[in-house]
Amino acid sequence: MQHSSWRSVVVGVAVILSSLEVALAQPAPPTATRAGEDEFAARGPREARAIKYDDWQKLCFKPGGAKMVCRTTISGTFETGQVALRIYLTEREGESVVRLQLFLPVGLYLRPGAKLTVDKGTTHKIPFTWCLTNTCIAGDRAAPALLREMETGKALVVEVVDTNLLAVTTSLPLQNFAAARKSTPAQVFEQKIDE
Repeated sequence: MQHSSWRSVVVGVAVILSSLEVALAQPAPPTATRAGEDEFAARGPREARAIKYDDWQKLCFKPGGAKMVCRTTISGTFETGQVALRIYLTEREGESVVRLQLFLPVGLYLRPGAKLTVDKGTTHKIPFTWCLTNTCIAGDRAAPALLREMETGKALVVEVVDTNLLAVTTSLPLQNFAAARKSTPAQVFEQKIDE
């Protein structure tokens, strides 16, 4: 009887060791992606539904005693009137940092962020920073190269990934972006504080 038990133990250990040897011989899955490479590939592209874009405009805000903050903005809406995309380029008086924010509908795959391309040039990735009940916001500092491209370009392509892992793109006009950004504001909202 004891001899039979030992034989079972030896056979069991041999099976475990052979399984371990096979597992160790297989290459390990990648633990990190290369810089700039997405962790997945979109299953395919699709064009966003018909979006109507307003013109670029500059709006400024002057809160009592603080530096002026200006936004060069454009908004696009679906035929239903729902906002499809809103872009804010925010600049504070006396500061060189420019902040870029994209407001997009909920229901997107957030990990890849939003990708911006001007006239089929360099792709700029903007990470999603937060979502509210009715919009998700991608935002980051605007790279000077992206700003130069937007000022001289014809079209800005925005690409996001939906929950079906399809790359959704829309193209918006840039022809009056530079003029709007450099012009005097269309409106200045001032807040005066009485003490």
